[in-house]
Amino acid sequence: MESSVHKVTVAHSPDADDAFMFYGLATGKVRSSLVRFEHQLDDIQSLNDAAKEGRYEMTAISYHAYPYVADKYILTSPGSSVGDGYGPLVVSKRAMSPDELKGKKVAVPGLQTTAYLALRLYQPDFEAVVAPFDQIIERVQNGAVDAGLIIHEGQLMYDRSGLHRALDLGVWWKEQHNLPLPLGANAILRSLSAEIQKECVDCLRASICYALDNRDEALRYAMEFSRGLDVATAERFVGMYVNHHTTDMAPEVLESARKLLAMGFDAGLITKKVELDYV
Repeated sequence: MESSVHKVTVAHSPDADDAFMFYGLATGKVRSSLVRFEHQLDDIQSLNDAAKEGRYEMTAISYHAYPYVADKYILTSPGSSVGDGYGPLVVSKRAMSPDELKGKKVAVPGLQTTAYLALRLYQPDFEAVVAPFDQIIERVQNGAVDAGLIIHEGQLMYDRSGLHRALDLGVWWKEQHNLPLPLGANAILRSLSAEIQKECVDCLRASICYALDNRDEALRYAMEFSRGLDVATAERFVGMYVNHHTTDMAPEVLESARKLLAMGFDAGLITKKVELDYV
């Protein structure tokens, strides 16, 4: 009966990797008799803010934001974006060593992005200038800031703008801890019934697996959200962040997320201590 179908708004960013991940759900390739999914697209900082209000039943968030929304949300096992030996980059107009970032003015895509947390852990002393993620490269180019912290497809495109890589936070994290760097997570409202939570998680996993199994068609769909990427670059970007780490929460991802948030708390960058749990 239609009345027994539960409407769930699932919020995620308008990026090629998220579009690829949610392809099965967004196009009806993955269906549920219990849940009807509606999609809401927004940038990750806006989604972090919305999650503090519990606005969407299921949503993408930054791992950095989880301590501030854990009273309302629990993580889902599928849906994480993880950089394994690669990750957010700090880029500059002139060649710059990582040590030179100290005291510099750095454009960042949001104060609760995981990229920002990782950069603060690496270098506590810099002036953060919040900017929309898709304007950061331009601000570095025009000299408004000394450097920029880039996420999403900018990680593969910065050199086309004549910029230099000063630091790869995923490389640094791997070298320091021999762990992948968990960046984005998926979370679901704790107030939903266990049955609906499980159905949403199963559908999300099925959507990711469908995209991985039907890569060409899912990639064609994701290209609509790729902001001018060519096919080869979009495929590389999607492959970086939708992979075996995305289908289920691996023990090393959970360990790394716990370490990241604990270090953030110990450094005074996170004000709430939280246990990481997931459906």
